[in-house]
Amino acid sequence: MTTIPPTAPPVDPRTALGWMHTARFLTTAAQLHHLPELAVPEIAFVGRSNAGKSTCINTLAQQKQLAFASKKPGRTQHINLFALGKQNLTDAVLADLPGYGYAAVPHADKARWREVMASYLVSRANLTGIVLLCDPRHGLTELDDILLEVIRPRVEQGLKFLILLTKSDKLNRSEGARALSIARLQAGGGEVKLFSALNRNGLEETAQLLWQWSHPQGAPAHD
Repeated sequence: MTTIPPTAPPVDPRTALGWMHTARFLTTAAQLHHLPELAVPEIAFVGRSNAGKSTCINTLAQQKQLAFASKKPGRTQHINLFALGKQNLTDAVLADLPGYGYAAVPHADKARWREVMASYLVSRANLTGIVLLCDPRHGLTELDDILLEVIRPRVEQGLKFLILLTKSDKLNRSEGARALSIARLQAGGGEVKLFSALNRNGLEETAQLLWQWSHPQGAPAHD
């Protein structure tokens, strides 16, 4: 039976945002076996190519060009890792996975990346949490549902999971509430939050949650 680590005590938003701001590029890999084996918690960002994934990472890190945000969705075909932690210490890693579902990407590339992503999500040993980004105006798609099925066994074993509804500035209050209600029904026990890179809605709460995932006992950074 898998032991689920205790939830970390609440952290001050400034501490969480300061921690996120330490993000720096670590490595990139075109294949799963090219990723380094790491002992620190790893949080993966996944979602359709137009869900605003790279923009979300840049907003959380308060850096404009940390994650590559292509003007042509679906062009990023690597897993990019970013290290977190002050004073040259790494206490967590963010993984930016390629966006999926973009029509202009050749079928062979789509098939290859479905296999790579599924293998990563199922087998990555230090994977602690997954952030699924979704444009709430379109809702979760069939491809999102497939991903949820892939990770369901690990979520049931304690893997942290968050659906982040991006571009929430395009919704009014009632539309936002409705989007949250629908996503919570689909989250399978995971958390759901509204997020906007434009007006910073959900920024502090998301940074706090990721900090708690990476510091389940409020532990300090380590090598």
